[in-house]
Amino acid sequence: MPDDTDRETAVRDAVDVSQSGAPAGGHTIRDRFSADEIFQRIVVAADEEITATTRELFFSGLAAGFAITVTFLLYASLYASTDGDPVLSALLYPLGFVFIILGDYQLYTENTLPPVALTLERLASLPSLMRIWGLVLLANLAGGLLGALALSSTGVLSPAAASAAEGFAQKAIETPWWTLFSKAVFAGLIVAGVVWVDYSLRDSISRLALVYVSFLAIPFGNLYHVVVSATEMLYLVFNGELALWVGVSQFVVPVLLGNSIGGVVLVTVVNYFQTTERRLASAREAGKKNRLTVREWVLGGFSDSGRSYVPVNGHDRD
Repeated sequence: MPDDTDRETAVRDAVDVSQSGAPAGGHTIRDRFSADEIFQRIVVAADEEITATTRELFFSGLAAGFAITVTFLLYASLYASTDGDPVLSALLYPLGFVFIILGDYQLYTENTLPPVALTLERLASLPSLMRIWGLVLLANLAGGLLGALALSSTGVLSPAAASAAEGFAQKAIETPWWTLFSKAVFAGLIVAGVVWVDYSLRDSISRLALVYVSFLAIPFGNLYHVVVSATEMLYLVFNGELALWVGVSQFVVPVLLGNSIGGVVLVTVVNYFQTTERRLASAREAGKKNRLTVREWVLGGFSDSGRSYVPVNGHDRD
């Protein structure tokens, strides 16, 4: 009988730990992860992102930026067909984000959590964090530019929808800089919060429901997401209704700063420190050798990273 029990325990341990060493099942309750286990799953995923090649990051980010065009297109179309109804016009707004998150594309605001977590653990250098942020943001904006160009130069949008699309950016330009920033902070909180909760889920239906409900909150709350905002702004620029510099400085920049601060400070750092004591106690013994030195962490190259460790229930990454 003890042999059978040991065998069952071994099988469960094998099932509940992924190949990377991250937990695939909760230790206390199998289908529910603790905050520590969520963080450990994020660290492993972030390790894959931060070591990805420039080509992989750029084209994944480009796809994400273009996918946002779907959100912009549907939002403008429904806004026109429902006479600006604030609820009905937003019902398909999350679709672009569904493609991005379930399709595992690289979105700048989504990346405010995993790479920061890795950097806080000194498993990746600050320059490598700046590399992934800059590259993904550039690719997202390039994808949004292509999407805005396509919408402005084709007949995809009806005249009413085109008018609604122009109105989105015009309304934002008239909004005070501080208000845009504040609204973007809350949008950044939502996006980074989605990433955190996403790693606590194990099935696609739950992930779909999470993404849909969460991103529906952005239009409902009249909040701003930087890639959507940039696409809206570029659409107005291509139509000759706005100067590029005005759109960037008065619309995109405050939204970018707000999203970044909302994602990093209000979600990433708070979630990091709520898990730190127990995790680092194990890391000091088994994971310390994997960490970068302070000099490497601050001044290291774009590719400098330590060896990820996943200190959960005695499992460490080799």
